[in-house]
Amino acid sequence: MSDGLEFVKRDGRWADLERLRAGNPMYDATIEEINGRRIRVGDHWLADFASCNYLGFDLEPEIMEAIEPEVRRWGTHPSWSRLLGNPALYPQIEEKLTALLDAPDTLVLPTITHIHMSVLPILAGQGHIFLDSQAHKTIYDGSMYARGLGATVTRFSSLDVSQLRDLLRAAPTGVSKIVAMDGVNSMTGNAPDLAAFAAVCREYGALLYVDDAHGFGVIGERGANEKSPYGLRGNAIVKYSGETYDNIVLVGGFSKSYSSLLAFLALPTWLKNHLKVSAPPYLYSGPAPTASLATVLAGLSVNEKRGDDIRATLYRKTMKVLDHVRALGVHTPNTGNTPVIELPLAEGEDIDEVGKLLWDRGIYVTLAAYPLVPRDQVGFRAQVTAANGDDELDELNAVITELNAAGKLRRAV
Repeated sequence: MSDGLEFVKRDGRWADLERLRAGNPMYDATIEEINGRRIRVGDHWLADFASCNYLGFDLEPEIMEAIEPEVRRWGTHPSWSRLLGNPALYPQIEEKLTALLDAPDTLVLPTITHIHMSVLPILAGQGHIFLDSQAHKTIYDGSMYARGLGATVTRFSSLDVSQLRDLLRAAPTGVSKIVAMDGVNSMTGNAPDLAAFAAVCREYGALLYVDDAHGFGVIGERGANEKSPYGLRGNAIVKYSGETYDNIVLVGGFSKSYSSLLAFLALPTWLKNHLKVSAPPYLYSGPAPTASLATVLAGLSVNEKRGDDIRATLYRKTMKVLDHVRALGVHTPNTGNTPVIELPLAEGEDIDEVGKLLWDRGIYVTLAAYPLVPRDQVGFRAQVTAANGDDELDELNAVITELNAAGKLRRAV
């Protein structure tokens, strides 16, 4: 290896993850076939709980059938940058999305990572970003890039409104102030008290920047006719919390619940127009492929027609697992009802060993190893979807029971 790359080889932070990548079948797998939510790796079939396709739209025939007509009309990929030209699919999506979110306006870009790395620095300028300590790594990365361009970044204890208030009170006046955080957390599955954060941000003139990648499509506005505690319409955490978009920019994506490659911001129209001439993904990046645009539009249609019925099914299946976990006395950070179920290991247990047992039992999950999570949070995450069968849920519950009996899982306090 050349001397110039020796520092990469010596970087011990990734040793645990590299060990899993090299030797655990749950990592870096080549999936050769799917049958519903069962997947085949080599000759081994597993029940898939590593997907974030919460609504099962990736397997929805009506959505699949929407692809071919649009590809025949637009080709496989509209390769202009969005600043140069937009297939009519784009404004159609933004119009329907704006109505669904009940937002002032929306702007769609290829991925949430693109948004954090480009939009956060623009919003912050030479001002301050106040970053939730457990915000997603992509929000952290966008904040670090903004710091390199002159912003000041201060982290506050996760979900600590009181500490955030003190930091905002002490911040200089006359500069931009951005509070950046998750909506539904990608590991705990919990949602913040958005109303409390919105109130303190408005009190001190800060913009609340919220990434609800895992909430959009699952939770939504509350109403007397809701079919599950997830609320109605799946229109994300701002509406779920009964909030307005005053001083809030919502970031979300279609790659989870809608199973499509596309992301969005909900924002004022003036800011949308500013980002069209200042955000690199709009100016320079290749846009999402036609199939993604087609499936987003079709997904919005399916959501309007029967999304709440699908979410009711998702809630029932999620609670089948959460109720089982809680009845066993196993610890999960998920204190609510969202379909993100993290199960930390007991102290001293080996994630490699647990991953191989899950594999042997035919259960495919997300292994959460250090440094992806802190050492005291190493474990695995199961994501329930509406497309998982009850037989698969039973298989998952049986393995959780087995791991608990062997002392592999952390006990609830």
